[in-house]
Amino acid sequence: MNLTISGHHLEVTPALREYVMAKLDRITRHFDQVVDVKVLLSVEKQKEKEKRQRAECNVRVKGSDLFAESAHFDLYAAVDELMDKLDRIVVRHKNKLQDHQAEALKRAYA
Repeated sequence: MNLTISGHHLEVTPALREYVMAKLDRITRHFDQVVDVKVLLSVEKQKEKEKRQRAECNVRVKGSDLFAESAHFDLYAAVDELMDKLDRIVVRHKNKLQDHQAEALKRAYA
């Protein structure tokens, strides 16, 4: 699995990098066919103080690309919310693949 963690308008510290990597273990626990993961952490330059910290993630798995994003006033909370969303998306993708494979086997043996 290739992992790219980059920052936009912020420096990605080793502690932040370790935090994101620890959270990504949830994704690989559910689905082991992850090819590439790109995480973008950014601070938006906007007037309002709400939801300035942003986290985005592109996950390339066998067969498709999955995308999730979240925004929060705390970057660690944004990463937590992002991983929750991404976890649901990956589980849904895995279930869809399993359902199609089971359906193909039923047709083959029917």
